Amino acid sequence: MPNTSERPRRVRVQRDGPLLVEGPVEVVGEDGEVAVSDRFTVAICTCRRSRDFPWCDTSHRRRRREPEAEESEGDDDAS
Repeated sequence: MPNTSERPRRVRVQRDGPLLVEGPVEVVGEDGEVAVSDRFTVAICTCRRSRDFPWCDTSHRRRRREPEAEESEGDDDAS
């Protein structure tokens, strides 16, 4: 899909979120697979938690467990 636009594509970077790219877009993965979207704006996953990778499905919004909480759950024998 060639870029026929006269102006450059706009990409918005969000802290702890996806890249928002003006569409339509082609995304080429590490394995060479091409994903295409003709939407006017697409959200590209940067955390790799999306079930619909490379498209963002807002999985980055889920709370992450703290490492200390995970370790203490398995320490029932400590008392």
